[in-house]
Amino acid sequence: MDRPASSQADRLLLDAKKAILQNQHQRFQDLQQEGRWDEAWKQLHITLACAADLLKDSVGLLEQVVHQKQAQASPLQDSASDSPETST
Repeated sequence: MDRPASSQADRLLLDAKKAILQNQHQRFQDLQQEGRWDEAWKQLHITLACAADLLKDSVGLLEQVVHQKQAQASPLQDSASDSPETST
């Protein structure tokens, strides 16, 4: 039962990071619209760092899911290959 709780925690973390990214992007847009270009460029750097962090964590979570699915499928494949084949 650890996996579902871990999965929920991972989902919550990704949702929080997505909300932070959206907030940072909104700040960038606001600064841009106000013509505060120096601050906007600094904000863009922060926004891109948030996006990179979110993407990195998303890829990591996807890799975990793929490994879990492969591990679950592996015993099924092993038992199928161990069964004797009948030839006619």
